[in-house]
Amino acid sequence: MSDERNGASALRPGVGRREVWSWAMYDFANSSYTTVVLTTVFNAYFVGVVAAGQSWATLALTGALSFSYLLVMLFMPGLGARADARAGHRKLLYSSTVGCVVGTAILASVAPGNIAWALVWLAFSNVCYCVGESTVAAFLPGLARPEAMGRVSGWGWSFGYCGGMLALGLSLWIAAWGGTHGLPAARYVPWIMLLTAGFFAIAALPSFLWLREPGSGSTASTVALLTQLRRAWHETRRDFPDFRRLLMCIACYQAGITVVITLASVYATEVMGFSMQQTMLLVFLVNIGAAIGAFCFGYVEDRIGHKRALAFTLLGWIVMILLAALGRSLAVFWAAATLAGLCMGTSQSAARAMVGVLAPQRRPAEFFALWTFAVQLSAVVGPLSYGLLVWGTHGDHRLALLVTGLFFVAGLVVLARVNFERGIQARDAGGSAQNVS
Repeated sequence: MSDERNGASALRPGVGRREVWSWAMYDFANSSYTTVVLTTVFNAYFVGVVAAGQSWATLALTGALSFSYLLVMLFMPGLGARADARAGHRKLLYSSTVGCVVGTAILASVAPGNIAWALVWLAFSNVCYCVGESTVAAFLPGLARPEAMGRVSGWGWSFGYCGGMLALGLSLWIAAWGGTHGLPAARYVPWIMLLTAGFFAIAALPSFLWLREPGSGSTASTVALLTQLRRAWHETRRDFPDFRRLLMCIACYQAGITVVITLASVYATEVMGFSMQQTMLLVFLVNIGAAIGAFCFGYVEDRIGHKRALAFTLLGWIVMILLAALGRSLAVFWAAATLAGLCMGTSQSAARAMVGVLAPQRRPAEFFALWTFAVQLSAVVGPLSYGLLVWGTHGDHRLALLVTGLFFVAGLVVLARVNFERGIQARDAGGSAQNVS
């Protein structure tokens, strides 16, 4: 029993703790990008400074991000299938990391009025980030035992939020220094972008040194790989119906999560009147809650079951949206932010673990690419719908956030139709247990 309690019992035979640590270090590294660029600093900087607070600024920001998610949605499945067939996961992870680091560094050159330049490089860096995020997730089934997938996924997510907090803390120090010296945001935000790029590059190094290729490959043509992937999507209807329903559930609720991640700082500054330093402290609190939620709830998830765990987090998201959209006091808003952090860590970790459990073991990157397709579809719909609502209502962020809650309601409804035990049977049978309805 004591051996089952230690961390090694969660890992597959032959997998060392250093390899799992190097895998989790990628979450640690790329969280600097999402936390600083997408959630806290650059999006608020673009709306308030680069676009000078114009009424269309939020729509322009969400439009560029939605376009980048659309590109990932269209091309990542083919990249994932190619990585499966040619054992190219490490190469894809490396190239996408370099692209995101370079794109983030170029964002340092964005000055007030450089709207097109800002949007192009924001979209480019986000495409590269999303490719790397999907690729590193495909390593999970080769690292963790099926019964410990939630636990190991939670390790990565919680460690990732720690990386986001560290990068944000350093960024907050730069912003505070700029504020005490009377510098405008256009003077110190470029240094924050360079810091984030350097942080990502350095923290990702262990992943390239010690993370092993998860599988061997073959040499197939790109056309054959894409045909295979399309066939895999059709197979989910016939052979893996519960995996397909899980993807639909993820697509629904992830749309709401993407809104919160992308527009939290915009909402805080435009609705609650936060300064950039206050917004960074707010997101710092959210990351603390997310790290705690991802780490602790991974154990709870393995104990009570993936479906029940995800249902609890979706209910938490609905409560959070109601608090943030309807609450008027700062105390209620801070409470909503704390709840958002807890729900964010648990729901994202749970989704990755559930995909890892239900995906056929010989085709991890292919089925994780389908997961990425669902996530990116939600990322196209979520922020763009928010931006359109804000633009159409002449700046009513509260209404836009309230409508966002419907994504979580829809996810909860679809989740009720997922039969997890049947999905595991279909996975083990290679799809032959699929016709049970």
